[in-house]
This record gives sequence, structure tokens and C-alpha cells, in this order.
Amino acid sequence: MSSVTTADFEVRTAPFQRELLAHCYRMAGSVHDAEDLLQETLVRAWRAFDRYDETRASLRTWLYRIATNTCLTELQSRGRRPLPSGLVARGDDPEAPLVRGEEVPWLQPFPDAMTRTDPNDPATVVIERGSLRLALIAALQFLPAKQRAVLILRDVLAWSAAETAETLQLTTAAVNSALQRARAKLAEVKLAEDDVLEPDDPKCVDFVNRYIDAFERADVAAFKELLTEDVLLEMPPFYNWFVGREDHLRFVARVFQVRGTDWRVVPIAANGQAGIAVYRGDDEGVHRIHTLHVFTITAAGITHNRVFQDDQVFAAFGLSAVLD
Repeated sequence: MSSVTTADFEVRTAPFQRELLAHCYRMAGSVHDAEDLLQETLVRAWRAFDRYDETRASLRTWLYRIATNTCLTELQSRGRRPLPSGLVARGDDPEAPLVRGEEVPWLQPFPDAMTRTDPNDPATVVIERGSLRLALIAALQFLPAKQRAVLILRDVLAWSAAETAETLQLTTAAVNSALQRARAKLAEVKLAEDDVLEPDDPKCVDFVNRYIDAFERADVAAFKELLTEDVLLEMPPFYNWFVGREDHLRFVARVFQVRGTDWRVVPIAANGQAGIAVYRGDDEGVHRIHTLHVFTITAAGITHNRVFQDDQVFAAFGLSAVLD
């Protein structure tokens, strides 16, 4: 057992816990799993702290090594976390019944509030740079776990091939080979993400505000000018997903027809992207949490709308069950 006190350990590791949480999320694709993995990382670090040699590695590097290997151990017994668009064929009828995938461990969004720190803090820079965008996290799920770790350590954390090899117990040649394969698989995702607007961009803010207004007025026509021609809509835990503005509009019209037109919407931020939390009014006028949407927005409009209906996700974002 470490001779360092619990208080001392907490003080020394606290500055790194937010970025370590983001690291675990990139590996696992689930905010719930990431929190568990961070706690396991800290337990392992506490138990091994007597053996930590600061002349060989900084505390931050040492913690990242423990976190990475903790994630790899856990991922051996877990399947990947997909989105519907990465799992089944697209739907052709947005008015068809929704089909739940109850047993699928779906990808989850990550609240920006969990990693927001001082913008001048190097940890914040590591967390940002688009490294948490949902398209990237979804694509990472298709990589073998060790290849995923190589890509994150090299391209997100900017570690050297030698540091990465030591952490993963690989040769430098094996690290370089894995990185090349991973980059090739993710090249299309990176290209698609280059044009994404940041959440605080005035154009992005305008799109979100107009989307909220359209939703609260249940005005299907108003959505049309906010969506790109090839917008993609997917809704875990449902398998159904659709491509194209017209299908998106037909689906929204169906929602208003079936679920009513009394909605309240609040903005949220997830994965470095803009989004909303949607509350549906019931027969008594009480607005209950319904869904959480994460948008991908370019200058042309909303290109991707990922809609989540998951109690774990709602809890992670601190969303109340009933809107006050």
C-alpha cells in the first residue's frame, strides 16, 4: 500500500482527472464506462504509487499509461459501441415503427461540462482539438482496441512512437504500422469534420436557436432551411436511421403527429458540438425529458443529427426528469 496519504494523492492527481476521463471516453465510447475506468485507474495508481519513479516519467504520463492499459483490459471483454448508421442499413420509410436495440451497448455522447477547464490550461487543449467529436468517437469504435490506443496516444496526445510502444508493450515498428492503418481508416472522418462549425460560432448559434424555435412551435416547414440536402438522422437506442432532408422532415412531422406539439427545448453542449435537450409536454402540461440531440453543423446547415434516448445519458448531462 502507498505511504502517500489519500489527501496528498488526491491533490497530486486532481489536475489530470478531467483529461483522463476524456481519454477513457475516447477509448470506451461511453461516459458511464469512462467514469468507472477513471476510478479503476486511480485505484491502480494509488496502489502502485510507492513504485512511481518521477525521474522516468512525469506523473501525467504515468497516469495515462495506467489509464490506457486499464481501458485495454476492460475492452477485452466488451464489444464496440456503435451508432445505428454503423450497424444496420439505412431506413427508407421515416413513418415506419421504430425498432429498439435494447441489448446493443450504444455509443453515448459526452458532456462538455465534464471537461471544461481554464482555456489556458494545457489539459483543455488536449481535450479539445475536435478529439471528442462524435464522428471520430464512432469511427474509433471500429478499430481494434490496441490500434485505437495507438491512434489516441500518437495523434491526440502527441506522444512519440517510443513512448507509445513502451506503454503498450509493442515495438516501435508495430506502433508505426498500427498508426498507419488507423489513420487510413479514419481519413474520411477527418475530412468530413474539417468544415464543422464550433458551438460558439455565430452561424452555429443561429442555426441552433432557429431549430429550437421551430421545435417549440412544432413548425415542420421551418426545419427545412436548417438542414442540408443529405442530412443524416439517427436515434439510438432505435435501429432506424435516415438520410436526406425530406426523410428528416417526414420523421419530424410524424413525431409531432404522434407525440403532440407541446415541447420545450434547452441548449446543451456535447463532444465539442452544439445540441439540445427536448422535453415533451404531457396531458397535464408537465414537460418530461424526451431526447437529447447532438448536431453536426457546417456553414450549409445541420449535416448530422444524433438523437439519444437514454437515462444514463440524461443523468450524465444533469438533465432533470421534469422541466421546471
